[in-house]
Amino acid sequence: MPTLQVPAGYSLVLASAAATAFLTTWQGIVVSKARRKAGIPYPQGYAERSEMAASKDAVVFNCAQRAHLNTLEVLPGYVTCLLISGLVMPQTSAGLGALFIFSRIAYTLGYITGIPEKRVYGVLGGFPQYLIPFFSLYSSYALYMRGL
Repeated sequence: MPTLQVPAGYSLVLASAAATAFLTTWQGIVVSKARRKAGIPYPQGYAERSEMAASKDAVVFNCAQRAHLNTLEVLPGYVTCLLISGLVMPQTSAGLGALFIFSRIAYTLGYITGIPEKRVYGVLGGFPQYLIPFFSLYSSYALYMRGL
């Protein structure tokens, strides 16, 4: 029966994956502060158009909410692919994981200016986000060829 060995450096992949918890926690705090400042009550998910027209804080809240939720939308698939690709190419995967985290911070900081177009500050995040799935497919194939 074949066995799977975790490669040297895989701990960096795990650290990169674990760091996403800190990222989303920070984003949640940003959303909570923006909600409080805009006066948007729970359970209302977003400020209404009329609230946005009346308050820049409501626009910032919506932008913070979108930055956070967009990260949460991509995270399950991204982390899954990160963990798979790290089994074959741990240093590359860990590096892409770190780039993803830092670019998501830049994405959030740009978005919460209240000018959604400034979210492009995190444009480098698209590189690991779209590359890691291909690396995970390659890694899956490589593991299959090894008899796993």
